[in-house]
Amino acid sequence: MKIAQVTNVDFSLRHFLLPLMRGARARGHEVVGICAEGPLLDLPRAEGFRIVPVPMARSLDPRAQARAYRALLDLFRAEEFDLVHAHMPISGLLARAAARAAKVPRVAYTSHGFLFNQPGPLWRRGLSLGLEWLGGRLTDTFLTVSEEESADARRLRIAADAVGIGNGRDPALFCPDAAARAALRAEFGVPEDACVVVIVSRLVRHKGHRELLRAMEQVPGAVLWVVGERLPSDHGESLDADFARAQSVLGRRLVRLGYRHDVARVLAAADVFALPSHFEGLPMSVIEAMLTGLPVVATDIRGPREQVVEGRTGLLVPPRTVPPLAAALSRLAGDPVLRGRMGEAGRARALERFDEAKVVGRTLDLLGL
Repeated sequence: MKIAQVTNVDFSLRHFLLPLMRGARARGHEVVGICAEGPLLDLPRAEGFRIVPVPMARSLDPRAQARAYRALLDLFRAEEFDLVHAHMPISGLLARAAARAAKVPRVAYTSHGFLFNQPGPLWRRGLSLGLEWLGGRLTDTFLTVSEEESADARRLRIAADAVGIGNGRDPALFCPDAAARAALRAEFGVPEDACVVVIVSRLVRHKGHRELLRAMEQVPGAVLWVVGERLPSDHGESLDADFARAQSVLGRRLVRLGYRHDVARVLAAADVFALPSHFEGLPMSVIEAMLTGLPVVATDIRGPREQVVEGRTGLLVPPRTVPPLAAALSRLAGDPVLRGRMGEAGRARALERFDEAKVVGRTLDLLGL
């Protein structure tokens, strides 16, 4: 079969879609990636995938979306795909509509988090729900990364047969690594007995950096590594002022590492993973941390609460609040035995539920590939 994998930006294709593209190609299918042009497309292209850039825009500008829709429609008509598999809210809706207009035989969609579950004004959440309901009418196979959101899709009649397929990462890549731990701690000047808290995420407000930076002020002695950057297409307020304040308070206990291609090594050198998000689908970074054997401190929201077992593999705290987050981090920072026990339990859970090969295989089966 000839398959189009469609998403919004290069970051999404590289970090979310590439394993699925590899799996479909391994089963003998032709796979084409479609998204906005960007530097992170270098890896899929180096692996021999054909990537077709289209002018996707992460905005509600009708002119930008009309251009993207027209480009997708022309592409689908010219390429004659057997299956279009769309991802992300806006690009997913446009791709499904264009696929139906181009008479593509089969159309699939994976939701990586419903925007109507995201905190925000009622009008925006209502618009999101309406668009998801419309998109469901255009979809043959409807998947979500979160079990809870597949239940939402069925309950809200977005898709009667929605299936939660999860997310996965490679346990051979994300695993405990004593050599990487020693090397990176030496590079960053962190003693072996110091507790390193790490967050891996885009630098956007809803990932909870503001709360994490404040919480770290109440965890004396612990070091915070911040991995990630703000994408050019990200919206919302800047976090520069928050980081400037935190740097003045935390000093050398705050280390900003930017975008890294060696996230697995960074995780292996840390002791605790934190992701105090306000909204998630099913975060890959939590899976990576669990596979690496780190206890996870996350918020009690859709997605993370399917991953983290409270008190066994990590700790769950309310979103947008600092004291419970600080208390959870302090508890783990002060108890290496507890960190080790939770980390081992988290890795076992991740191997069982979030192994990339298993998740990709299940997804391809549901897509009929």
